[in-house]
This record gives sequence, structure tokens and C-alpha cells, in this order.
Amino acid sequence: MRQGGPAVGAWAFRHRSWLPVLPALPLLFAPPSRLTTAGVIIGVLLVAAGQALRFWAVRHIGVISRTRANRLGPLITSGPYSAIRNPLYVGNWLLWTGFVVGARVFWMLPVAWAAFALQYGAIAQWEEEFLAAQGPTHAAYVSSVGRWLPRAGAVPPAVAASTRRHRWSDVLFSERGTLLAEVLMLVLLAAKEWWL
Repeated sequence: MRQGGPAVGAWAFRHRSWLPVLPALPLLFAPPSRLTTAGVIIGVLLVAAGQALRFWAVRHIGVISRTRANRLGPLITSGPYSAIRNPLYVGNWLLWTGFVVGARVFWMLPVAWAAFALQYGAIAQWEEEFLAAQGPTHAAYVSSVGRWLPRAGAVPPAVAASTRRHRWSDVLFSERGTLLAEVLMLVLLAAKEWWL
């Protein structure tokens, strides 16, 4: 393993709320482009898909998803975690892809994707090293469920603690920061379109 890898992942994990703001700044200040109905619809659908994936994931993982401490909860293998190991981060990728496509700032796609690959790649590696202490159950989960994409025929190991579903009120409360960021981004992009 590279030197400093775990430290970078731990730092990115603690600061994961504001780090996506950095790739959003060029999106807000890029020269305006003519919006199209198709682009806006595709962008909205991608944002909706990202948020739906996040809601589904938080319903299974709970408020532990918002912790900033170097503390992770139990291994969750239900819901979207039965298909991919990092549905919250994939949801974020869909959100920001949707904003970029909707705003028609296509040169930002590789920039945003690279920023997310660096940030969430480091976080995922750190989390997996941290969770590896859970022993063979985690190792079996990693070997059968893809980090970012589903694997054909993957069946994650059963984990008793992962069957709990959190209340929708708790899910919405946990996601309030993400929802607020989405609304703020929509308002700023609309203001940019209106005034520029």
C-alpha cells in the first residue's frame, strides 16, 4: 500500500461534506450555456436517481452515514448494499453528474468525475481497511459485492445486524444537508441562468 493512503482516506472521510463543493464552483462560474429541455430533464432524472439511491442506502445504514469520527458501524449488506459496497458515494456521483449535464457544462464532467474518483476512492479504501477488522464476513462481502458496480450473480453473506430498516423520518433528517445542498445548487444555477 502507498504511504499516506490511509491518512488521506481518513482525512477525506472527515471532510466529505464540503469537498464536493470544490468541483461545484467552476460549474457555478462557468460561462452560461443555453439550456435545453432534454438536458434539464436528463439532469433532473440523474439528480433524482442519485437522491433516491441515497435515501435507499440511508434507510439501511442509518445516521451512522453522517458520522465524522473514525468510527464505522456494523457491516450492512441489505438494500443497495447487497449490490454495491458504496451506494451513498455512487448516489453522490449521480447527483453531481446530473447537475453538470443539466447545466450543460460538459467540460466539467471529467473534472468532477476525477475529483470524485480521487476523493471517494481514498475514502472507500480507508473504510474497507477499517472494516476488514470484522474478519471473514467482511472479506466474503468484499469478494462477492462490487465496490462501485454490481457483479452478476453476487450474493452477499447474511449479516443479522443488516436487516434493520430505519424510519423514513430519520432518513429525511439524516439527508437534510444533502437536500439543502441540492436546493441551494438549483437556486444558484437558476440565478446564474436568469442574470447572466
